Amino acid sequence: MQYPDYVLIMAGGVGASFWPLSNKHCPKQFLDVMGTGQTMLQQTYNRFCKMLPKENIYVTTFQNYTALVHEQLPGLPEENIIGEPLRKNTAACITYTCFKLMKKNPEATLLVAPADHQILNEEEFQRVCEKGSQFVMNRDALVTLGIKPTYASTGYGYIQKYHQEVESDIYPVRQYIEKPYLELAKSFIKNDNFLWNSGIFIWKIKDVLKACKAYLPELFYLFDNARNTLDTLHEEECLKDVYEKCQNISIDFGIMEKADNVFIIPSSFEWCDLGTWSSAWENMEKDYQSNAVTGNNVVVIESARCVVHAAPEKIVIVEGLEDYIVVDTKDGLLICRKEKEKEVRSYIAEIKKTKQN
Repeated sequence: MQYPDYVLIMAGGVGASFWPLSNKHCPKQFLDVMGTGQTMLQQTYNRFCKMLPKENIYVTTFQNYTALVHEQLPGLPEENIIGEPLRKNTAACITYTCFKLMKKNPEATLLVAPADHQILNEEEFQRVCEKGSQFVMNRDALVTLGIKPTYASTGYGYIQKYHQEVESDIYPVRQYIEKPYLELAKSFIKNDNFLWNSGIFIWKIKDVLKACKAYLPELFYLFDNARNTLDTLHEEECLKDVYEKCQNISIDFGIMEKADNVFIIPSSFEWCDLGTWSSAWENMEKDYQSNAVTGNNVVVIESARCVVHAAPEKIVIVEGLEDYIVVDTKDGLLICRKEKEKEVRSYIAEIKKTKQN
């Protein structure tokens, strides 16, 4: 099988949406949100270990989390953990890593994936990754994996493909669409040309750097000017200066939405971006009343469609709730309706503001 030469796992997010389980010291990618026995990062890493040697897997993260990555992935070479001095979104971390890998193999192919995605059908995922790797090998192409929608999601971005394929099940991308309102999302799922944006990419390293030079020239030259310091004693000091100056922008907005050589592979490998407790509930095992429970001593009575998370040693009793999120940790307790989950961040911000005063 012809898989990509390298994999980059992006694990730098702060993960505030899983409060109170996640916090700035231990974001969601380092947690076992689903109760599987593995953290999101560990699941993602182990998925790619089935495809290529661990020496060819890299992880980018905020520099404060490099010790966490090393702790959770003890088999990953320490030099493969790339700590960023500042959070500057995906364009920066991808460009940084690509310049480092160019020194190893300028012709290499690279797969980029977030650390916090759930993929259940790994055999199908491997097939799609192999297909994308073969497609980009002999052409200047930027490939993204699109997910065939299973419902009218307003929480995901969408990608519209052209109808005519350029190769078996590979299509040119027509446009990107931000998270839509419900009626628009309903129209998208009736049209086979609209796919969820997975945020998973495959390309040759030199081709994405070429695109970066064309569409994000200031970002490109900041890293290009620092290339001689990479893998030297001066790298950390130099990259701090680069990150202070570089633009905070996503790879989607900065490059993929502008380039004319972007292609998409429609995929059905049972994917989920675990961005909220509600999305976790949708993908967790449930009881006969559709409650998803994590914890050894949780009792749910006359309740339905709830997600309940508690520490193994904690006794938690939930009675008479429907469509609620209940999360109990040593740092906080969250009880809220699923439909109000997006407002939790503002509640937390207000509490912090009050405490400061």
